[in-house]
Amino acid sequence: MDVAVGTFNLNNLFSRFNFRAEVSAVHAVDDEERLTSSYVFDDPESVRIRTYKGKLVKGKDPGEQNVLARRIREMDLDVLAVQEVEDIDTLRFFVARYLDGAYPHISLIEGNDPRLIDVAVLSKFPVGSVTSWQHAVHPDVPGERVFSRDLLEVDIRDPRDPDKHLLTVFNNHLKSQFVDRDTDPEEGKRLADERRTRQADTVVRILGERTRPDGRYIVLGDMNDSPDAPTLAALAEPTPQTSLTEALAYPEETRAPKPDTPPPPASGAWTHRFKETGQPAKYELFDQIWLSKSLTTRHKSSHIDRRTRHGGDGSDHDPAWVVLDL
Repeated sequence: MDVAVGTFNLNNLFSRFNFRAEVSAVHAVDDEERLTSSYVFDDPESVRIRTYKGKLVKGKDPGEQNVLARRIREMDLDVLAVQEVEDIDTLRFFVARYLDGAYPHISLIEGNDPRLIDVAVLSKFPVGSVTSWQHAVHPDVPGERVFSRDLLEVDIRDPRDPDKHLLTVFNNHLKSQFVDRDTDPEEGKRLADERRTRQADTVVRILGERTRPDGRYIVLGDMNDSPDAPTLAALAEPTPQTSLTEALAYPEETRAPKPDTPPPPASGAWTHRFKETGQPAKYELFDQIWLSKSLTTRHKSSHIDRRTRHGGDGSDHDPAWVVLDL
């Protein structure tokens, strides 16, 4: 049976609601069903406004959500790990409204991010246990949660026999490379790289605790660095318990990328384009899929859905997926 598993950063999939409030009673209306009074939400105890760094959190444009949905429908994956989702209600609405309920099994646990972005897994196959590792720490900083968002572990069951384990997905969204304007650039980069290194180390430690050397599992998501970066060395280095293979070295692209200067990598192994003003564009394989040893032998093909414009088709990341023979 061919099984397609992928990853897609949905780029701030927030709902359209910017506040929540308690309403004790609905005001009366007149005979013509017109509202006769207004509602005022001025009690801080009953109102919560969604803000981040002093700005309202805005819902994702419906047009962009349509584009995201089109790309997801065209990929037609069995299991999709997603990042940058506000909450499970927002994701459920997106799946119901824009994907016609194509993914009946949705897993999301609120994580650590102050910007409200979480990781989640959509599955057409039955799901077993779901584990959040948001409370994990690194021994270098035992008093601080190591994951900026979460490491979400999801047990995918075999649709031919739901009592049977098919594979395990470990969905990541590691520390970004963004440095706040008020922070020294070099110091900010050092701290971000240090955090990402600890996160990768912790992922591998958890894999060693939770998996078997012959286990079927995938480590995937937005890693915010290149597969060969020093910060992700733990993923690339085999251990007695784990041996991972990055599966997107030479992917098939759904379409040719847009012309650029310099041109994107000929291998097609990139999912993120970043261009500073006056600087050449940088192409990085931030979104990655690492296969366990037993899945590496069942790996049939790798793919990236290429966007049609530099600004992104609903996201500044391109989704990637693999097809496995299970």
